[in-house]
Amino acid sequence: MAAWPVTLVHGSVTLRPIAHSDARDWRRVRERNADWLRPWDATAPPGVERRPASFRSVVKRLRSNARMGTAFPFVIEIDGQFAGQVTVGNIVRGSAQFATIGYWIDQRFAGRGVMPLAVAMVIDHCFTAAGLHRIEIAIRPENSNSLRVVEKLGLHEVGYAPRFLHIDGDWRDHRIFAVTVEECEGGMVSRLSGPTAWTDR
Repeated sequence: MAAWPVTLVHGSVTLRPIAHSDARDWRRVRERNADWLRPWDATAPPGVERRPASFRSVVKRLRSNARMGTAFPFVIEIDGQFAGQVTVGNIVRGSAQFATIGYWIDQRFAGRGVMPLAVAMVIDHCFTAAGLHRIEIAIRPENSNSLRVVEKLGLHEVGYAPRFLHIDGDWRDHRIFAVTVEECEGGMVSRLSGPTAWTDR
């Protein structure tokens, strides 16, 4: 199985590469969830000009990063409906074999176990097809929903990063969680609900 592009499927949850054709669904979901997502969205720090990016430019950047092997940008679909994103970023090869994961979901699907499953599917892909060794997830201490994701997956907290990222208008502290391939014998998805089916596309 190729590391990228790839589509991951488990039950009603599908993770596939983001595409320009997602523009309408992406805008609709983001607009409907603006208040829900605002406290966790990255913002530009003072002195850094950041114009609102078009969806096309975002997808172009993500797909370019994917071609270079530094990111895997997945869309989450639930029963064929656009429901959010999971992005593997900051992929470092060489002696590190490391990456980070970020995610967001439509509030309509929150609390149904979708995001823990989606993150587990991505971690398993990173540790198998992509050959990575370590994954980190940084979460604001106030983000109880995201904290429940890593708790359900059994990721260990490995550190605390004061003023780590500029989010919602200020520099925000983050708790850092990590997992290595040695800790995932049998796969991360198996901790939740059984084997994952992969399909190259």
